[in-house]
Order: sequence, then structure tokens, then C-alpha cells
Amino acid sequence: MKIERELMRGAGPIAVTRLLDQREMYGYELVEALSEETGGVLAMGQSTLYPLLYNLEAKGLIRGKWAESESGRRRKYYGLTSKGRAWLLTRQRQWAALVGAMEELGLAGHTPSKV
Repeated sequence: MKIERELMRGAGPIAVTRLLDQREMYGYELVEALSEETGGVLAMGQSTLYPLLYNLEAKGLIRGKWAESESGRRRKYYGLTSKGRAWLLTRQRQWAALVGAMEELGLAGHTPSKV
């Protein structure tokens, strides 16, 4: 299922910071994890991911550092900062409240009827 840009704009940073809260990752690894761990729902290309990473880094929510990968290639690995963890915790609470409200409206798992 393709998610509209407006919804992805809100979900993307939360999803990326959540993954980076688990471990440091480089860009392509994040692209793969987002697609794999969400069944393709939050799949995004590198052209979408990198501006998002640069924005999160500029806000001090993540930090990037160059390191050699297991294959010997130098890659920029991103990790969550303490400011990023606090930001993520707040967003997770907000997201849970939003999902709960949508469930109260009967929207979770509901397919609209045809008119």
C-alpha cells in the first residue's frame, strides 16, 4: 500500500528515529530496514531518506559518523542522540494517542464501504 506524502511526512522521522534507537545504521541499511520491518508500507528511497537524515541531524536529533563497515567500505552511520531519544519518546506518546483516537472512531483496520 502506498502512503500519501503528507502521512509519510509525519511517520517518516518517527520511524527512522525508532530504528536508530535500536542501533546505528547507514543510509541504505535504513532504507532496507524500513521496507522490511513495515512490510513495505513505510518504504522510501534514498532520495527521500537522505534529506530526512540531514534534517534530523541539523536539529540535533541524530548524529552521523564515518566508519568502516564489515565489508571494508567507509559509510556514514547514524545514531540517535539524547535529544533525539527525548523527541522520539514524545512523538511515540503522541502517535499512540492518535492511533487510539482513530480506533475509537472505528478506523483501525476498517475498510470504507462503497457508496
